Amino acid sequence: MEKNKELRNAWDFVEHTGISIFLTGKAGTGKTTFLRAVKAHSNKRIVVVAPTGVAAINAGGMTIHSFFQLPLAPFVPESQFQPRFAYSKEKRKIMRTLDLLIIDEISMVRSDVLDAIDSVLRRFRDHNKPFGGVQLLMIGDLQQLTPVVTPNEEAMLQRYYDTPYFFGSKALRSINYVTIELSKVFRQQDESFIGLLNNIREGCPTEADFELLNQCYKPDFKPNGNSDFIRLTTHNRIADYHNLSELNKLSTPEYQFEANIEGQFPEYNYPADYQLTLKRGAQVMFLHNDSEGRFYNGKIGHITYIDNESIQVTCPGEAEAIEVEPQQWENTKYTLNEQTKQIEAEVQGIFTQYPLRLAWAITIHKSQGLTFNHAIIDAQQAFAAGQVYVALSRCRSLEGLVLATPLGASAVKNDERVSSYIAQQQERTQQSIEVLPQLKEEYHRYLVAELFDFTELYTTETSLFRVLIEFGMKFPKVISLHKSTIGDLDRAVLSVSNKWKQIINAMPSAELHSDVVLERIKNGARYFYSQIEELYPRLLDITKTVELTNKVGAKRLNSVFTELEQVYVAKRDLLEEMIDTDFTTAAYLTAKQEAILASIGDTTARKRRKDAKKKAEKPVKEPTAEVSYRMFKSGMSVVDIAKERNLVPTTIYSHLARYVSQGVLRADEVVDEKKLNLIRRIIKGLGEVNNLNDIKQLCPSDVSYCDIRIAIAEKR
Repeated sequence: MEKNKELRNAWDFVEHTGISIFLTGKAGTGKTTFLRAVKAHSNKRIVVVAPTGVAAINAGGMTIHSFFQLPLAPFVPESQFQPRFAYSKEKRKIMRTLDLLIIDEISMVRSDVLDAIDSVLRRFRDHNKPFGGVQLLMIGDLQQLTPVVTPNEEAMLQRYYDTPYFFGSKALRSINYVTIELSKVFRQQDESFIGLLNNIREGCPTEADFELLNQCYKPDFKPNGNSDFIRLTTHNRIADYHNLSELNKLSTPEYQFEANIEGQFPEYNYPADYQLTLKRGAQVMFLHNDSEGRFYNGKIGHITYIDNESIQVTCPGEAEAIEVEPQQWENTKYTLNEQTKQIEAEVQGIFTQYPLRLAWAITIHKSQGLTFNHAIIDAQQAFAAGQVYVALSRCRSLEGLVLATPLGASAVKNDERVSSYIAQQQERTQQSIEVLPQLKEEYHRYLVAELFDFTELYTTETSLFRVLIEFGMKFPKVISLHKSTIGDLDRAVLSVSNKWKQIINAMPSAELHSDVVLERIKNGARYFYSQIEELYPRLLDITKTVELTNKVGAKRLNSVFTELEQVYVAKRDLLEEMIDTDFTTAAYLTAKQEAILASIGDTTARKRRKDAKKKAEKPVKEPTAEVSYRMFKSGMSVVDIAKERNLVPTTIYSHLARYVSQGVLRADEVVDEKKLNLIRRIIKGLGEVNNLNDIKQLCPSDVSYCDIRIAIAEKR
């Protein structure tokens, strides 16, 4: 029951709030199972990342550095870094629509890396919110493996961070997040083994624990050739010794490949064997992430073909062998320029070698996240907190565990910074769980307010106006039109939106879910839809005709215009969907994701939405302009149509103008003939008809804005 309560709380925080979560627990408590359940059942748009290639593959995601394209240099709060390669349209699209970022094996993530993630997400989402407003689900156990920090990195980072652990992140410290600890162990069933592991995890094993554990010490143990035993060691050199022993047992020809080194590359920093010795049949591990995705750092396979010029590796479950080519590693020195606050890199040497190593034995670090039925543990030389616990907890039982060396108290290490942090989090966690129902309601309320938030549209429109003022003075009519649009946005959209949000924030929770309020939300979506539909389609068409000769101005105009178009289309599609949809968290998140995807070029988004509606056996919704046209052709007046559809007459005229421009309706069917002739003469005199306000000023007072739009539609 307790286990169900913990998982239920974790699920509620993930799915029904915007609160970030640190999900922790002993090895084997179901953290990875929960991750998979969230991926399978959540309505949120999710990305999964992890600090290492092995952990990323186990979690079904990508490495942090690969997804966010982070440089190898440390990230410090004052610095600005250039990403590795430009972010693709697909990557920007993913980050724009991201609701939940899952970071697995968070214990190995450095604090500066988390701040680098914050910087990237702010760039592509909300600049003013930590992590761009994305919710985090951080999964891991701080009592296991620690972050890897080189002396060079430590010297730079200690000026900004009091700890290398993820909880030292400045962005993380600026948000409220909850820690949930899973307590029920599933990997091991033997209570004595579970108790032993718990004591080692907490750094307080007893003499009885060591006595029980060292019964598994078998110094002369030799697994047979067909067994699934794998050796876990603390250091690469120990793993190397056992790998060479197994290699010598193979009777196939031996091949040697010597690394090529350019410049300075210290031997202790070699990323692969300088003298690599391999045979056909050898079990090997890749040491590099392939740019084509064929292999990753930590992937294991067997050599199925080898000669002096070629190596082919076949991995379990894959029919096609991988043709392996030499890879390059750089020895880079990073420094912080005090004037520019830039991280500067200097390549001092290059190491070139096949990205392979023998893999009958692996280090404990590379075993993180894996489970073994049979393992030989060689952890006497443990040097980092959590190493012994990680190694032992990979095993399902004491029966499948063999100790290559006896273990004593000196091999069990604990980090006081971690113990202190966990103690602080326990009190905060209980407080958060107590107010979980309130947090769920706050999240629902926040999403309703977000539906009626037009800040991004207004800000982007203002940015475009500033670009036109600076570079587009040859287009005064376009500038004037954008200026009037900013005023219309402020008057008819932002001011009403602010009133809406005040009403929502003051509304009791029970009332917020009532049928009356759900209908008001639909009406609100209908109103704002009509307002931005009136302002933007023609405005965007006119702005597209602006061509700037200044290269800098043209680039900025294109960038801001593209952003404005995407923001408008995403908001329009979202409002249109919510006009006929009862507001729920799941419905809103799905509609928002699809609207954003469609706005930035995902042509499958609308298809997914239509397919989902067909499955639900909903009738296909008639486009709103077609509804107005059909009602007009049936003999209804514009005023009557607006009243019945709960829209303003201006919106109905805008709908009908489309049919006038297409030749389906005559302008004089909609506008009085005398007014129409007057406007035609004025338009003819002006020549260009880009600025509606100029035409309006020349027309009599009884000529409406809508009359002018119809006349222009006829001319177009």
